[in-house]
Amino acid sequence: MSENIEYINPQGVSPAQGLYSHLTKVKSGDLYYIAGQLSVGMDGSVVGIGDFEAQFHQVFGNLKGVLATLGLDFNDIVKFNTYMVDSADIPEFMRLRQETFPSFFATEVYAPNTLLMVQRLVKQEFLLEVEAVARSRD
Repeated sequence: MSENIEYINPQGVSPAQGLYSHLTKVKSGDLYYIAGQLSVGMDGSVVGIGDFEAQFHQVFGNLKGVLATLGLDFNDIVKFNTYMVDSADIPEFMRLRQETFPSFFATEVYAPNTLLMVQRLVKQEFLLEVEAVARSRD
């Protein structure tokens, strides 16, 4: 985790209900507001139609790519917002986060995440969208 970003779960509040922290403390620096990443391949096609796990990996792969263009990685994330179209996918979302986040982050403490159920995303085929806020390293 960056020395400029600290994830905190304060004492005296209920425990987080998943792999996230209640808050992030950010020392001043440039912030990047990253648009929601969808399951889109390099050719512009929808990846993993009807396959939540494939879409999860593509979405986070796309987010990783955006971060890399900034010289950043997941340890520079301040906050996630996650949008899903089917609440039945929540257990799989939690399982996939538990399996993949240890390889994304330097610690076992992760950025805050707000998970929202929506009627649909920009295209009917999309099952998941993740947007993020990241802090620059300089």
